[in-house]
Amino acid sequence: MKLNIIYEDEHLLVLYKPAGVPVQSARVGAKDCESLVKNYLYEKNPGKGAPYLGIVHRLDQPVEGLVLFALTQKAAADLSRQSSERKMEKTYLAVRHVVDNRDVDIHKRQNICGKPPENVEKLVDNWTECVDFLCKNGKENRSEIVPSSRPGAKKAVLRYRVLERKEGRELVEIRLETGRHHQIRVQMAGRGMPLVGDRKYGMENVENCVDNVDNLFPALCAYRLRFRHPSTGKWMEFEVKPQNPVFSTFLSTK
Repeated sequence: MKLNIIYEDEHLLVLYKPAGVPVQSARVGAKDCESLVKNYLYEKNPGKGAPYLGIVHRLDQPVEGLVLFALTQKAAADLSRQSSERKMEKTYLAVRHVVDNRDVDIHKRQNICGKPPENVEKLVDNWTECVDFLCKNGKENRSEIVPSSRPGAKKAVLRYRVLERKEGRELVEIRLETGRHHQIRVQMAGRGMPLVGDRKYGMENVENCVDNVDNLFPALCAYRLRFRHPSTGKWMEFEVKPQNPVFSTFLSTK
C-alpha cells in the first residue's frame, strides 16, 4: 500500500484508505494505516525518535475513504472531542440494491440481521433518519438488529438521502449520527436494501440482489469529512471520489 495523503500539517494528517486495508491491526507485521503513517513520519524526521500518532476515528477494513490522524496529543484530544460530541461530520456514499420490502421474505431478513427492524424512520431536513438497536457478535464479527431491551444493545442512528437510481440500484448519501460496528451495512440490509458487493450482509437469495460484478468489497466510501482545525478553529472539509468500480455507473460523468 502506498500512502495517499490528502492533507498534512504539524497538527493532523488526512489520508485516503483503500478498501481491504485496516486502520489498525493487532497482527505483527501487518500492513495497516497506523504503522505505515508512523513509518512515514519517522522517515521524515528520524532524529526526533518515535512519532506521536493518534487515531481519531476508524473505518472498517472493507470500507474505503478518508481517515483522520492527530499528530499531537493536544490535537488528538480536541479532534476526539469533536467526534464524540458529533461535531465532526462524516459523510458516506453507498450503492444499494433497490428491493420492494413487500417482496422480501421476512425470514430471509431475519437470517441476515437478526430481528426484523422496526423501521423507525422519519424525515429530518430532507434526510431520512433511521433508528435501530444493534448488538455486536464478536465471535462472528458481525452485528444484528435487536430489541432495545436486549443486553448489550446500542442505539444506532443514521440519515440518508437517495441521489440517483439506475438499473435496480440507488446511489445514497449517508451521514452517521452514531458509530456502531458495521452500522451502515446492517441498517441498509435490515431494510431490505443491502449494499452492492456486501457478502456479509447482502441477500443473494433475494431476486435482483445477486451481484454481477467482480467486486470484493461493499460499495461504501467515507467520501467527505468536515471538522474544525484543532489549533485555528477554522472549518476544514475534505472529499474524495470512491474507487470501487460499482460507483462508476453513477459517478463517471460527475
